[in-house]
Amino acid sequence: MALVMTQPEHRSAGGHTSEPLLSVAAVARRLGVAPATLRTWDRRYGLGPSGHTTGRHRKYGPRDVARLELMQRALLRGASSAEAARFALDSKSSMTHGEVPVAPSGGGRGLKMPGASRLARGLGRAALAMDSIAVQGMLADALASEGVIATWNEVVRPVLTAVAARWQLSGAGVEVEHLLNECVLASFVRATPLVTLGRNHRPVLLACMPEERHNLPLYPLAAELAQRGVVVRQLGAALPVDALAAAVRRTAPSAVVLWAQLPRYADPGVIAALPRTRQQVRLFVGGPGWQRGVVTAPAERVDDLADAAAAVEAAVT
Repeated sequence: MALVMTQPEHRSAGGHTSEPLLSVAAVARRLGVAPATLRTWDRRYGLGPSGHTTGRHRKYGPRDVARLELMQRALLRGASSAEAARFALDSKSSMTHGEVPVAPSGGGRGLKMPGASRLARGLGRAALAMDSIAVQGMLADALASEGVIATWNEVVRPVLTAVAARWQLSGAGVEVEHLLNECVLASFVRATPLVTLGRNHRPVLLACMPEERHNLPLYPLAAELAQRGVVVRQLGAALPVDALAAAVRRTAPSAVVLWAQLPRYADPGVIAALPRTRQQVRLFVGGPGWQRGVVTAPAERVDDLADAAAAVEAAVT
């Protein structure tokens, strides 16, 4: 007869079988933290195994793990360790209401974000933890509750700026910036509805200047315009001049937005090289690269996301 090895089961005082207990290593893998972190939370805040088991090592039960998950959620939302622990230990609110506290002030852990919103601080913590699921969850919540423009300006941009500053000062964190960029891009793409019969008969083209590869800000613009019922075509980063000209001839757009993150890519010659069409095409340029550069007619400068969305919408409807 074959012997089947099973996970030891914990029995309550009443003799009923409950869920298997987990070791420190197993809980650490589940939460994505180091075992030493769990031991620290146990020592400092009393968030350790609550049951009594035989042997040298105590095991975590389902209620213990649930409290640790609540603490982790609170940390990612911007709460301090002490605040998150107090919340997790409050079993009544932890197990019934599912509310998550947030830090009243300060910046994300390791990120300098003075005056940042609570959502931005939580996003910063999640990004530094390399927790892409938490990052995208927070962005989805912010987009649903705050909208595209507020999410970009008040949640995303402060974190992007802080991550970039951290990298410039220390040379560390490129992986955080890449993960955050990918999560932001994916979140705004999901927030962009598919507009088939829009308010504009001719599409709006969104493109980066030639050699400009920082195209992330075009995605919230596309999302905001699509939510307003404007048909948009994204042409992506580093679009060559001849390809841009070909796209203008083929699509006869109602408007074109050209983005330049860096001043060296804000070339007025690209504007002059665009082909003339029978129907008027409104040209807009945006991004930090254009702020001090020369913007030649007929192009118009847009200063931020809200300005760009309003200008394009007014131009095509």
